[in-house]
This record gives sequence, C-alpha cells and structure tokens, in this order.
Amino acid sequence: MNRSSPVIFIMGPTASGKTALAIELLKHLPAELISVDSALIYRGMDIGTAKPSKEELLQAPHHLLDILEPWQSYSAADFRDDAVRLISDIQQRGKIPILVGGTMLYFKTLLDGISPLPAADGAIRAELETEAAEVGWPAMHRQLQQIDPVAADRIHPNDPQRINRALEVYRLTGSTMTELTAQKGEPFPYKVYQFAIAPTDRALLHQRIADRFEQMLANGFEQEVAGLKCQTGLHADLPAMRCVGYRQVWQYLDGEFGYDDMVAKGIAATRQLAKRQLTWLRGWPDVVWLKSEAEPAENLQAVLSSLS
Repeated sequence: MNRSSPVIFIMGPTASGKTALAIELLKHLPAELISVDSALIYRGMDIGTAKPSKEELLQAPHHLLDILEPWQSYSAADFRDDAVRLISDIQQRGKIPILVGGTMLYFKTLLDGISPLPAADGAIRAELETEAAEVGWPAMHRQLQQIDPVAADRIHPNDPQRINRALEVYRLTGSTMTELTAQKGEPFPYKVYQFAIAPTDRALLHQRIADRFEQMLANGFEQEVAGLKCQTGLHADLPAMRCVGYRQVWQYLDGEFGYDDMVAKGIAATRQLAKRQLTWLRGWPDVVWLKSEAEPAENLQAVLSSLS
C-alpha cells in the first residue's frame, strides 16, 4: 500500500463529460481507470447506461465494468472492497488509479468507510411493504421526511427500495440512517485529488441530458430493454431495472404509457438524478470544480496542475 501515491477522483452529474476527461488524462498520465457507477457494473446494459464504446474501452479500459448480471446484487460495501483492492494493484504496477463516475454513495463509502448500519430484516421489510401497499410509497416518503429529512431529501419519492431501507434502519435501531452514516468507518488510506465536472448553466446540463437520452433511443435503447425483459429472473423491481431510463422504457413496453410520455419521463428522471448528484457535490469537501463547457485542454491542465 503506497499511501503517498495519488489517487484521482473524477466526479460529476450524468452527461457532464466525466468519461471524456478521464480518457484524456490517460494520454498524459501513467494511469488506469476504475468505474464508480452502480449501473455500469451490469452486463447487457450498455446503451441506457451510456457505457463507454468498444473503441473507447480499447483506448481506455475501465475496471468494474460488466462484472455482474442484471439480476445480481452489489452494495456500496462490495464496491469499497473491490476499489481498495484495485487501487492497491494499480499502484503496485507503478500507475495512478483514476476513479471516474457519478455514484456518489460509492465515493463516500470509499472515503469514509462502512457505516454501522444493521443487516436487512425480512420481517420489517415485509411490514413496510404491506404498509406501502395500503398508503403508497409517496406517503411512506412523507413518513421518512418526518423521521429523517436529510435522507428524504436525497431519496426520490418513487424509489421504494431506498425508502424501505431508510425506514427499516430507523425501526430496527431507533436511529436515522443519517445519524448512523455520520459515524465514520475505516478511513481511506490514500492521498486523494478530487475533481468535479459540471456545466455552469443548469439549462445546458438539462439539454445535454435530453440530447443524450434521444441519442440512446436512436441507438436502440428500447430494443436493449426489450431483450432484458426476456431474460429469466429479471423483473422491474430489481435495482438494475430501476436505473434511470430503464424503468421508464420497461413501463412503456408494459403499456403503462405512450412513447412520448416515456421519453419525457426518462429525461425527467435523469435530470432528477443529476440534481441529486449535484446536491451531494455541493457539500463535498476538498473538491476542485471544472466546467463541462470549457475547452478539454483547459480542464486537463487544471487537473495536471493540481497534481504537480
């Protein structure tokens, strides 16, 4: 373990240009990339996750891409274990680990360690699901708002898995998830240089998100989801299928709404994801901000200058 060697984080909201910046850095640094993305881990989910193209991956291979089937589970703790191992391996090869992605919980877990959250309790979860069937998940979210407003602000009202987990933690321990996650675990043992890239104009980010979603559909996103629907063991409530875009296309294919509504809902969900990512980053310590609309050479120089 080389604690003095640098580890670079490239963070930011979806569609902000993280991957492009990371690939550019590889041209100037002896480095390897580690993906920090809870959707890119799944095989067969390529178009809707904006997974780097085959050409990009030949130029810049990413660790932690395509490591699981969509029906398999993967936690922030799993990510931390994998990332710490990979960082050590990369440094032993004399290279710099560059961690790039937008799953902020993964970054936080890596930096702060694993919080002392209780294991899942099937009885409590079933109790919460029964209650939700009666009153609806938005009502459960309002309940969470009363108990843990910080977690409720971070969790979307239509995200039953995370609402259930936050309420489960409270009922099991009497403490909120926010209180428990504030308790530090094993600290990250490396020197970190942290960068966040985003457009300075929110309207520009929204346009980039809309353009990318339309391009995904043009590239065959609907057909990708249709293929996933045919796989044994896959259903709409799996974490993989709750990824933004996938849920909306799945619901469209199930006939819940029309094509135009699917596009609008998919874009809206992606914008909500970007908003949550930016909320995380606005309170993030020791981060250097970069502009998506800046010339690539300008952002590259900002990163390289910070390392020198």
